[in-house]
Amino acid sequence: MKENLLRRILTENRPSIGTRLWSAQPFFTEAAGASGNYDYIEFIAEYAPFDQYDLENIVRAAELHGLGSMIKIDFQNRAWVAQKAIASGFQGILFTDSRTAEDVEESVRMVKSDRPSSGGTFGYPNRRYIGFQPYLGQMEHCDMVDQVVLAFMVEKAETMENLDRICSVPGVDMVQFGPSDYAMSLGWNTSGHKQEVEDAQKRMIETALKHDVQPRVEIFDAPEAAKPYIALGVKHFCFGDEVKTLQKFWNQEGAKMKALVKGD
Repeated sequence: MKENLLRRILTENRPSIGTRLWSAQPFFTEAAGASGNYDYIEFIAEYAPFDQYDLENIVRAAELHGLGSMIKIDFQNRAWVAQKAIASGFQGILFTDSRTAEDVEESVRMVKSDRPSSGGTFGYPNRRYIGFQPYLGQMEHCDMVDQVVLAFMVEKAETMENLDRICSVPGVDMVQFGPSDYAMSLGWNTSGHKQEVEDAQKRMIETALKHDVQPRVEIFDAPEAAKPYIALGVKHFCFGDEVKTLQKFWNQEGAKMKALVKGD
């Protein structure tokens, strides 16, 4: 059986650092792993194009470097993508756009194993997760599937209203605030409501910890930006975004280079 590194971190109550990748090319997963600074990579399938071969190759590269792996998926086709991702070897699923506890309960059922004690609907696919052939016992497979870490975005006003019930759903391991979608669901631009958005994230963190659910926070700027969240009790961070990092360099340093060479 393959060990789920994300699950071990949660079980041992240790902090974690992930980083967000858009590219399905395994080269970038390997590059992140080679740094030695991250516990796992998050592939944001919600934003990026990919196929099933990509999913397997991302996980292979992660396993090669001792990294865990998480995938962020769309809401509408979440059952299909989540089950294919788990069968490929992903150790964590980040669900988007849930609004109610019923949405979350349905997502949990989709990815928990189909044995009576687990209450899920995920069967026994003949993929790399079980070694391509049914050599792994069915109950061992169920144990592996049920270890997958399940995280949920809190990114709608309605989700915030239902947060206590959502955090009480068995199987919810982590929650993460989504400021852009949260603001949009209220008819806001985040730039005009920064304090309200920050307050909502703080309420999410406090509510999650009250229910023994781990909050996860994205940090895109300096590491020091994590300090206020650590003070609130946050242990799990996604630090860095592949495209945001490149855009920042191209926009800022590129402008300086352009001015130097072309006199603009």
